[in-house]
Amino acid sequence: MSRVEAAARALVGVRFRLHGRDAVHGLDCVGLVALATGRAAPTGYGWRSGDEGRVAALLDHAFERGGDVPGAVLLMQAGPGQLHLAIRVSDGIVHADAGLRRLAWRPGVPPWPVLGYWKGEG
Repeated sequence: MSRVEAAARALVGVRFRLHGRDAVHGLDCVGLVALATGRAAPTGYGWRSGDEGRVAALLDHAFERGGDVPGAVLLMQAGPGQLHLAIRVSDGIVHADAGLRRLAWRPGVPPWPVLGYWKGEG
């Protein structure tokens, strides 16, 4: 199991919090990716930040493009104007689920269209 996958799995159950950056107070999808990969997280984004090009450029700056492998960072289109990040794990994804109000493991393929993959390690 990769370091990023193990770190993401260890965060399952942490409370959801928009702009959350630590496991004690809560995390959003950006905070999840930052903690699991050990990278700095951007701030100043809204609930709906549908500028795919801008978000992909931010990810390109922090990560190298990669494939659909455990430990990868996924950028997905969760709804109209709503982008979402997750960490690929060997049997699904770990993501910040606002509906469940916590970080969650979701088995199988992501339920949203994947717009790109980035290497979580390296």
